[in-house]
Amino acid sequence: MVPHLVTALTGPINELEQRVLDSMPAIERWFRLEWMEHTPPFYSAVDVRNAGFKLAPVATDLYPEGWHNLTPEMLPLAVQAAMAAIEKICPEARNLLLIPQNRATTTDYLASLAQLRRIFYMAGLNVRIGSIDPAIKKHTLFELPNGESIVLEPVIRGRRRLGLKDFDPCTILLNNDLSTGVPGILEELHEQYLLPPLQAGGSIRRKSKHFKCYEEVAKRLGKLLGVDPWLITPISARCGEPKPSEGGEMERLASQVDAVLAKVRRKYKEYGIKDKPFVVLKADMAGQGAGVVMLRDAKDLDALQQKVRDLSGGAAVAQSIPDILIQEGVPSCERLSDAVAEPVVVMMDRYVVGGFYHMHAQRDINANLDAPGLNFVPLAFEQSARLPQPGSKPGASVPNRFYMYGVVGRLAMLAASYELEATDPEAGHYE
Repeated sequence: MVPHLVTALTGPINELEQRVLDSMPAIERWFRLEWMEHTPPFYSAVDVRNAGFKLAPVATDLYPEGWHNLTPEMLPLAVQAAMAAIEKICPEARNLLLIPQNRATTTDYLASLAQLRRIFYMAGLNVRIGSIDPAIKKHTLFELPNGESIVLEPVIRGRRRLGLKDFDPCTILLNNDLSTGVPGILEELHEQYLLPPLQAGGSIRRKSKHFKCYEEVAKRLGKLLGVDPWLITPISARCGEPKPSEGGEMERLASQVDAVLAKVRRKYKEYGIKDKPFVVLKADMAGQGAGVVMLRDAKDLDALQQKVRDLSGGAAVAQSIPDILIQEGVPSCERLSDAVAEPVVVMMDRYVVGGFYHMHAQRDINANLDAPGLNFVPLAFEQSARLPQPGSKPGASVPNRFYMYGVVGRLAMLAASYELEATDPEAGHYE
């Protein structure tokens, strides 16, 4: 299945694709030099929106799920990337402990765990799955529809190490975003490798910090390519903890929403874009990903207050709500079976290993697709393993389009490495 790009695919996005292909040697060298100075996240997944006039990341997940959506053709890439990542961290590694989300026992999530287990097993590791969920008190077996099974085992914390009964890992891989906080059982594990580091957890990480780092690296890549960095960057601003009970705070939020919209309008005018711009309000804490609201203006403070209340999960007006990220809305011009689609680029270490599509038949091009009715299309990237094809007409080559997605995905991954370095408490410059 190949995505059908319903726009005319002329203008900025095709010019960007051509510029990326023409600059491929320079781009790859630039990334190579960056990775000499910075450590990539162990694994990541980036949601990308293709508006037809710009291509930008809207979310970067450092505890990616959906591994079962990778096609068999993609698995060799994932296994090789896993080998490279493990060899760099712990060449003598033998045992890996995989820690899943708490209370995540849906069929899709368990299938994703099974795929992760398979990838690392094929990379030469003994893999077992240990849960830190207090509800898992004994070996718990889950059968999957394809005949596979998953066993969750309760973890055992020793004085300085974490493991399972009769299983002592040297490496612990979190597939748990720690959105409710860092449990004590994971702290002070100085004798084992814990991946990703604890500052990547959802209760610590801030989306605004990530996109600030992304803006920095996008400007540098834009200069290298000779393109406007806005073509690959969503304009963002952070509004810290407004309180609806204090009118001034809501007015400050409205002012910042207007400021972001004004910047976007100027860019739309510059590029002759006729669409009406909008912004997306998100909780800034990475672990609070469910609440997302769209806004085209902030003139009605009462309506804005209700949207902010929705963002905080229906909190009472008198209560404090989370810090908010105000982000330029990026529409999606892609369709799969007449449904709005959004590519997800999946990476391990510094390598793109594949991807898939989010698709939603009941959502429009401006909407957040992470809602009931969301589907995953594993075959959309079936040609992603093919090498780019320089010389092809811009907009006509699927491998070329996926290469461009991979460049933007890796740029977001690089931003995440900057982010984790800047928030590393052991480095002495925690922000």
